[in-house]
Amino acid sequence: MKDIQKLLRNLKSLEGPYLKFDPKNVPSNPIELFQEWFHIAIKNGVHEPHAMTLSTINKLGHPDARVLILKDIDEDGWYFASSSNSMKGQQLKVTPNVSLTFYWSLIGRQVRIRGTSLKVGKERSAKDFLERGKLARAIALVGKQSKVLADSKELDELLIKQMERMKSEADIVDPHWCLYKVTASEVEFWQGDRERKHTRLLYRKENNKWIQELLWP
Repeated sequence: MKDIQKLLRNLKSLEGPYLKFDPKNVPSNPIELFQEWFHIAIKNGVHEPHAMTLSTINKLGHPDARVLILKDIDEDGWYFASSSNSMKGQQLKVTPNVSLTFYWSLIGRQVRIRGTSLKVGKERSAKDFLERGKLARAIALVGKQSKVLADSKELDELLIKQMERMKSEADIVDPHWCLYKVTASEVEFWQGDRERKHTRLLYRKENNKWIQELLWP
């Protein structure tokens, strides 16, 4: 344990150099600023900038989290997809309140989104499913996500069956596949600083209007 502690102490973090962020010159809507930061992340070579942590609450009231891919963003919110029968899908049925977290370490930026998830229509969900890769669709059609896997051979066998099935049913869609939209109530933009004088800008919705507040590091 002492070796691990020493290793952790010696690991570097927030080395920079980072881009400048002036919170005085920002859009009135956090979605516009997110899109700006997202394009900057891509331009600066951030690996998988669309990867995000989705945090939910389970039936015992405990937090749960996993990394997903951002599927879309528009003036209404952020989108992700999953089977409604999955563990997270079941959690969302009980408690739709969620948070999304993006961390782009290469440029020292983080975005935290707190809001409510809502299923979108079947047509958009089906479209999202059919745009997935063949193997990803086959795995979803198996319909056993998060269940105990006794033997990996069973997975391989079921995947072969679903791949064969898709050859004759090219437009088959998992009936439980859902595209979810997250409507934000708060969005925080965090710009890291090597001296730990981080810049934190919070957008908070109040009376259907976005209020901007600077937070202490």
